Amino acid sequence: MIPGRGAGRTARTIERGDPEFPALLAEIEGAPHRLFVIGRRLCTLPPCVAVVGSRTPTAYGREVARALTRDLALAGLCVVSGMARGVDSEAHLGALEAGGPTVAVLAGGVEVPYPATNRRLYERIAEGGAVVSEHPARTPSLAYRFPERNRIIAGMCLGVVVVQAAEKSGALITARLANESGRDVFAVPGDVRSDRSAGTHRLIYDGARVCRGASDVIDEVGKAAGLLGMRLAPPSPEAGLSEDEARVLAAVGREPARVETILVRCALAAAAASRVLTRLELAGLVARGPGGAYHRTR
Repeated sequence: MIPGRGAGRTARTIERGDPEFPALLAEIEGAPHRLFVIGRRLCTLPPCVAVVGSRTPTAYGREVARALTRDLALAGLCVVSGMARGVDSEAHLGALEAGGPTVAVLAGGVEVPYPATNRRLYERIAEGGAVVSEHPARTPSLAYRFPERNRIIAGMCLGVVVVQAAEKSGALITARLANESGRDVFAVPGDVRSDRSAGTHRLIYDGARVCRGASDVIDEVGKAAGLLGMRLAPPSPEAGLSEDEARVLAAVGREPARVETILVRCALAAAAASRVLTRLELAGLVARGPGGAYHRTR
């Protein structure tokens, strides 16, 4: 196996004009003639939104990116980003946590995970979403290819959200390209004292929409999706759950059930089941009612 190459995954090629080629991407100036793809067929993905930002975000930036993309995925949107360290990685992880698909657009070939430290994330994205590039499968990720990559991120999406960015961040290139293509641009406000918020504040000053949470994005891109005949279809509650989480969720049921009953149904140790119930409650999948009985919320 070539060092850094995706574990046994082989890319397929789609030409512009192929039914799988993203229709939104085909509309932009300078659209690629072909794409190399690993993972899901792109035409089966729900409407897409890009979430990008700093490679060195603050704790605030990481937290916002993860929570925002989790909510976007739960609303039925596909999250697109560049799989870089920092905000991009958090964006993919948030979507995966919600059980939604996510797309990584790489500057190099799709069979070469970049950065190499994101190999595990690459595998998770390829499993349930897609990895995309305009370059042949084993092309190295060279610096000049990243701005070119950004036009694909912007072009595939109804809108772009910049979570955190310095004045000269590559995320601002993505935002500019989105704006030039008539797509919505959103920026998350941050600490006025932080250099890593200077770029997002400049975007807001120049007319980008303020993003205070997923609802600000969903409201706008939902309208655009409707006009294009796209449908937002939230993933099922079971999507993205671990085996134990799915087992406990099934054991809870629609009618209120006490912990003792749930333990019998799921056949897990009390401590493990309690931890899983807490995670499911935090995720909004179960709720605890009077007397400590749990029930499913959806």
